[in-house]
Amino acid sequence: MHLVLAIDSFKGCLTSAEANAAAREGVLRALPQAEVTAIPVSDGGEGWLEAFHAAKGGAYVESTVLDPLMRPVRASYLMQGERAVVEMARASGLTLLRPEERNPLLATSYGTGQLVADAVRRGCRDILVGLGGSATSDAGCGMLRALRDAFGEALEPLRAVRFTIATDVDNPLYGPEGAAEVFGPQKGATPAMIDELDRRAQALAFESARRMGYDCSREPGAGAAGGLGYAFMQHLHAQRRSGIELLLDAYRADDVFAHAALVITGEGKADAQTLRGKVPAGILRRARGHHLPVVLIAGQVEDRKQLLAAGFAQVECIHPVGTPLNEALRPDVCRKNIANKIEDFLLDKLY
Repeated sequence: MHLVLAIDSFKGCLTSAEANAAAREGVLRALPQAEVTAIPVSDGGEGWLEAFHAAKGGAYVESTVLDPLMRPVRASYLMQGERAVVEMARASGLTLLRPEERNPLLATSYGTGQLVADAVRRGCRDILVGLGGSATSDAGCGMLRALRDAFGEALEPLRAVRFTIATDVDNPLYGPEGAAEVFGPQKGATPAMIDELDRRAQALAFESARRMGYDCSREPGAGAAGGLGYAFMQHLHAQRRSGIELLLDAYRADDVFAHAALVITGEGKADAQTLRGKVPAGILRRARGHHLPVVLIAGQVEDRKQLLAAGFAQVECIHPVGTPLNEALRPDVCRKNIANKIEDFLLDKLY
C-alpha cells in the first residue's frame, strides 16, 4: 500500500517536515510494509524555502537585510541556477516581531526588496517569491524603495528578470476584502489603523494607475502579504501562481499520486477558510484528478460538514476532546497525537 503525506506546518508548533514525520510513524505502526512518500508543503509562507529545497535542491544564500522595523537581521533565500526562491517572511515576517512590536503603520517590506536585489546582483533572472506570514501592510512600498535604492528609480536591471509570486490569497489590495481589512488585525492593526492603511493603499493605487495607465489593485492576490502582491504585479509585471500548485509541479506530484492509494494532508486549523486556496484544498484538487481519497487532519476542526462536502474523505482532529490549548500547542504532544490519530484511523479502516 502506497500512501502520500503532504501536511502543512502546524504554525507555531510543527514544521511541515515534522508533521509528515509524525504521520509516517503512525502509518508504519499500523502498516509496517507500507510505502510512504512524504512531501513537505507550503502555500508560500512558512516552510516555503525548505519545501522547494526538498523538491528541487539548490544552495541557501544568506544576507543581512532590514526587518519590518528596519533592524538588521540575517535572512536566506534559495538559489537554483538562475532562479531564486524567496520567502518574504524571512525578511518581513510577523514572527520577527514581538507581539507588542506589531504595528502595520510602521512595518515595512524593505528587507524583502533587499533579498530580491541580492539575488539579481548574483545573476538570478527568474525570481519566485512566496508571499505569506507578513508583518506588513505597506502595499509593497518598502520593497520597491529597496529596489530603487539598489538599482535606481527606473529599475532598469529588473526588466530582464521574470517575477512570479506564489500565493493562494485572492484578496484585492483595498476595500472590504482588501489587505488591511482582512489581514490587518492579525498584524496588530486597530480599527483606526485599518481605515488609515486602506486609505493609503487606495490613494497609492489611484496615483499609480494615473501615471502608468493600468491598475492591478483589483487583481486576485493584490492584497497578499499586506499588498506586496500588488507591488510585484503593478511595478514588476509579476505573474501570480498558486503556491501549492507550484510546489506540486516541482515535486512531479502527478507521478507520485498515480501510484498511491491514499493521501493524508493537514494543517493547524481546518475550517471553511481551508477551501479558499489553502494547502489542503490544493492537495485535494490534485489528488481528485487521480480519483484518490484524501484524509484531512488538523489541530482544530470547524465546519466539518463543509469540508466533507468539498470532497475530503475524512476530517479528523488529532487531539482528544478536552485537550487544553496550551497542551495541544506543545510540539511533543502534537507529534504524538498525529501519530496516534493516523495509526487509529488506518487500523479502524482495515479492521
